[in-house]
Amino acid sequence: MSHRLDQPPAPARAVPGWRGFRQLRVAQVVPETPTVSSFLLRPIDSQALPPAAPGQYLTVRIPEEGRPGLVRSYSLSSAPGAAEYRISVKREDRGKVSTYLHTHLHTGDAIEAAAPRGTFALTDDHTPVALFSAGIGVTPVLAMLHQLAVEHSSRAVWWVHTARDPGQQPFAEEARQLLARLPHARTFIYYTAPDLEIAGGPGITHGRMTSDGIRELGIPADAHAYLCGPEGFMSTVTSALQPAGLSSSNIHTEVFGALAAINPGITHTGSGPPHQPPGRRGTGPSVTFARSGLSTGWSERYATLLELAEACEVPTRRSCRTGVCHTCATPLLTGQVEDTTQPLEDPASGEVLPCCSIPTTDVLLDL
Repeated sequence: MSHRLDQPPAPARAVPGWRGFRQLRVAQVVPETPTVSSFLLRPIDSQALPPAAPGQYLTVRIPEEGRPGLVRSYSLSSAPGAAEYRISVKREDRGKVSTYLHTHLHTGDAIEAAAPRGTFALTDDHTPVALFSAGIGVTPVLAMLHQLAVEHSSRAVWWVHTARDPGQQPFAEEARQLLARLPHARTFIYYTAPDLEIAGGPGITHGRMTSDGIRELGIPADAHAYLCGPEGFMSTVTSALQPAGLSSSNIHTEVFGALAAINPGITHTGSGPPHQPPGRRGTGPSVTFARSGLSTGWSERYATLLELAEACEVPTRRSCRTGVCHTCATPLLTGQVEDTTQPLEDPASGEVLPCCSIPTTDVLLDL
């Protein structure tokens, strides 16, 4: 999610629970639907798993002959503070990693995993909260629902989920039990399969979620909304919530599924040539984008160098935004930076990851 100019300065460096990959043991495999299974993971050694924030994800690596291995990230669906991590994975027809997990990973097997990370996390305040999901996008918001239930939260909660039909709705009963522990929870379920022959009921809609329907949910303007699902789904929800009064800074999104292909080299999707960022010029170290011929002062309005580059419409490479994929790796021609989040693995010598670093001196980037 893009950083806004009206947001407060970025928080201190986030340190994942461990560096690189660590082996975890599969404690149990639980079929949730015909296409979704949960994998409960425990430490192989005696060291307890560090807690994960509700909404974070786990990155796993599977072996690939002759290569370092395939890496994918899956949102944690377990309760924060649980003794084991739970990832719930939908088997995709062309998904190499999801297919491997479903066909090769069994109870007692080991798998390599990186520590939980990600900034899509439940805010710790007392404002109303709306949890929107579609399909397997339910996993991170389910972890948030667990957190609210553990706290016996008095916050007003909207639980809004879209599924094809009840048989393809993972965690329906688990969510129902959690919501029953929240005194101010409201549930809205949408089933999209045509000619569905099930009884309706309070909060059950046969058909797709619409912008008008979302506005009729009565979500207050001061609510924080968390959205996870396909991009089209999140676009529909966002376009309905903003006219209802929610500010963009209160709408948090997480995309699941295949992302658009990343073009090799540096890509530019801006509306014009690179330019100074909006607002007052920063007074921090000078940041120069060599290929773009642009120099500007660093400002703590931005959480990372990548966010500054995007504000300047400097052509960039990006994908995960949390130091996992290394898509944004960029030559650092001069200067020094520090990490805001410890990357999964260090970049190559002479390179930086703009998605998780800020300048400590004047820097010259090959962008």
